[in-house]
Amino acid sequence: MPAEGLSDGRLPEFHNPALLVRAFTHRSYLNEHSNAGDDNERLEFLGDAVLDFVVGAFLFHRYPEMDEGKLTRLRSALVRTGQLATFATELDLGPRLRLGKGEDDTGGRQRPSLLCAAFEAMVGAYYLDSGQDAVRSFVEPLLTQAVEQIIASQKEVDPKSTFQELAQAELGETPRYVEVTVSGPDHNRQYTVEAFVGRESFGLGSGASKQAATQAAAQAALRKVGRA
Repeated sequence: MPAEGLSDGRLPEFHNPALLVRAFTHRSYLNEHSNAGDDNERLEFLGDAVLDFVVGAFLFHRYPEMDEGKLTRLRSALVRTGQLATFATELDLGPRLRLGKGEDDTGGRQRPSLLCAAFEAMVGAYYLDSGQDAVRSFVEPLLTQAVEQIIASQKEVDPKSTFQELAQAELGETPRYVEVTVSGPDHNRQYTVEAFVGRESFGLGSGASKQAATQAAAQAALRKVGRA
């Protein structure tokens, strides 16, 4: 897909449109188009870090009386796979993705993990193109609407955050999550993650992304300690 037509007013304007093309290029596309340049995985890594900071700063300033625990839960809710995939859907990123035929044929344009990755990659690309202030101006309107919905429905209380608070308060340690296995083809990955506090295992969880598997492991841990 050429750079022209990738932005229709919902996306930010790029000084270097090639960055936006790269942000929408999944590695499966490169398997079929060897001269297509780079995939979006490094931009996804950068965008993830940029979003963590931008979302944290947004919440810090928007809710000056909110305690650290609540802020942490809200940030987790705003940057989780499902929420970022929702942002991507609102921006109509699915049709813009450059996917390999197999990935496309198996519903990659609607897959939350791919949409999340594309949104993060776009944020990383925009950071390189225009800087942090531009990213903040673009992202904050999305956050403003989402955070009110999250607070209203209490979606910010997720198993990982709940188990972390419990473990820190009652066991004096922060849980850690270890990736046990990754199986399946690229378009249908299955991750298994194990939750530990110290050296003790508290449960296993599986999911279509590492983040989903981590949440499932945390839920298993809460069941083990009788809190779920």
